[in-house]
Amino acid sequence: DRCVASLKVVAVQASGEVVIDAPPEVILEALADVGSVPSWSPVHKKAEVIDTYPDGRPYHVEVTIKVIGPADHELLEYHWGPDWLVWDAAKTVQQHGQHVEYTLQREDETRTRVHFAVTMEPAAPYPEFLINRARKKVVKAATEGLRDFVMSRLASGSAE
Repeated sequence: DRCVASLKVVAVQASGEVVIDAPPEVILEALADVGSVPSWSPVHKKAEVIDTYPDGRPYHVEVTIKVIGPADHELLEYHWGPDWLVWDAAKTVQQHGQHVEYTLQREDETRTRVHFAVTMEPAAPYPEFLINRARKKVVKAATEGLRDFVMSRLASGSAE
């Protein structure tokens, strides 16, 4: 008897939360500092704003990321709200699509709960253990990495 594995490509989802000792507007400012993303997210190797909205916030962003396998180059389209950020990625060699959401909920005057969620449809199937490793890496960068970056901006006085 021969055993043949059947693989299918399915959307991969991951999410996480973190409480940050900062108001939502300070966290959104940090998320808008796209050029600094590689300093707090080991998944991002390069990030550059292509164009902005009239208020100066990023609209289109080019990033180079490496989660599993070779690095991928993505074009992201950002959308902003008073307490949220959403971006979608155009199709790349490694993925058919990607959708990311940051939702911020004020806990009190100085603390904000940040919920991060990503849905990505890989272009090829990956083993479950690699998917799980990627989920952990991405969620940790998007939550703990963001919190550390916001706190360092506050400590240095660059976010007031």
